[in-house]
Amino acid sequence: MSTGPGAASAPAPDGHDDPTAPDTPRRTRTSMFASLKVRNYRLFFAGQVVSNIGTWMQRIAQDWLVLSLTGSSAAVGITTALQFLPMLLFGLYGGVLVDRLRKRPTLLVTQSSMAVTALFLAVLTLTGHVQVWHVYVAAFAMGLATVVDNPARQSFVSELVGRDQLQNAVSLNSANFQSARLVGPAVAGVMITGVGTGWAFLANGLSFVAPLTCLLLMRARDLHAVQRAPRGKGQLREGLHYVAGRPELIWTIVLVGFIGTFGFNFPVFLSAFADDVFDAGAGAYSLFNTLMAVGSVTGALLAARRGTARLRVLIAAALAFGTLEIVAATVPALWLFALLMVPIGLFSMTVNVTANTSIQMSTDPAMRGRVMALYMMVFLGGSPVGAPIVGWVTDTYGARVGFAAGGAVAATAALVIGLVLARVGNLRLSVGWHRGHPRVRFVPRERREELAPAA
Repeated sequence: MSTGPGAASAPAPDGHDDPTAPDTPRRTRTSMFASLKVRNYRLFFAGQVVSNIGTWMQRIAQDWLVLSLTGSSAAVGITTALQFLPMLLFGLYGGVLVDRLRKRPTLLVTQSSMAVTALFLAVLTLTGHVQVWHVYVAAFAMGLATVVDNPARQSFVSELVGRDQLQNAVSLNSANFQSARLVGPAVAGVMITGVGTGWAFLANGLSFVAPLTCLLLMRARDLHAVQRAPRGKGQLREGLHYVAGRPELIWTIVLVGFIGTFGFNFPVFLSAFADDVFDAGAGAYSLFNTLMAVGSVTGALLAARRGTARLRVLIAAALAFGTLEIVAATVPALWLFALLMVPIGLFSMTVNVTANTSIQMSTDPAMRGRVMALYMMVFLGGSPVGAPIVGWVTDTYGARVGFAAGGAVAATAALVIGLVLARVGNLRLSVGWHRGHPRVRFVPRERREELAPAA
């Protein structure tokens, strides 16, 4: 792919670089844990295992503390909004910084600042001096650190494993985070009821020792060198122009924006189904989330086996995700609804991993921080924007209509963007048979006559 913001706007013709290319030779499936053979990535992964569990513990403890201090669900919502607000306001500027800085020292600073914030909240809570505004400040401080930490961690993966194992490493990172989602809340629940909320904050603060130690143990000579952007004016505008000139980037980010804003509001959807539709209470809500996490881990591990990230996989997964949400919205039985959480979690994670990997692989290294910051800003910032909308639809028209509407937006966005990318890539839909099985794919328009059946 051409470098610099003035490159052609059409997708790269090289099949290796272009995820939409229909004639790209199919790679042999890689080992599910191939990137763990790389020492630096193995250290990174091990540190994240501990840190992710601590992060999930803090999320549960933070919400519970605010609720116990105020008795207000609105206050919990304010806390969540404050944690995401810095990404919405400063996310792109964080990407500019990440492109200028070395990733490992940057991560040492951001991870240390998040550890200090968690420990500060732990001290206030354990000494009985905590007030709700302290939690607000801590949530905002965590969000500020995330502005730089998130794109730095995302783009650092390519320096750890290189291009060839990027998809595998991104997939394992997602499996890591979703596995912690199964462990962290459970540990936090036991700790909060057993010894108090403050100890959960303390555990999270101490959990940052693991990633910090692993970052220090990495061998700098084994990192894959990448070009850093020099300090200069107009770099934010340059990053936006870079993305706007590449359909494989801009349309992927647009698709993730629609799905993240309207399809990923699971706290709204699942709590409404557990309480209003099935009248099954918190136990059912917990079951829905657990089964979705199981599907997400499965989806991440399956993605780790694929050697490439293709946009057609992203479009198909997004379409399947939206369709399954519509189907789930109509089922009458609780057990069937619960079972559908597994494939919904699987396809949601396939969308996440494929979009993340395809964007990183299609982006010049000097631009990666800015592009990933824009991606994360759209992905993470969508939920706070969409949650009030889907919440109003759910309250006004019912949980089934709200869930189906979210799925319909996701499926429609996948169809429309898939057709746009096919048109940009000069592709057409081909329906036929291959080795006795139906085959649906996009092929170049100039091959139309070659694929037509002989007279």
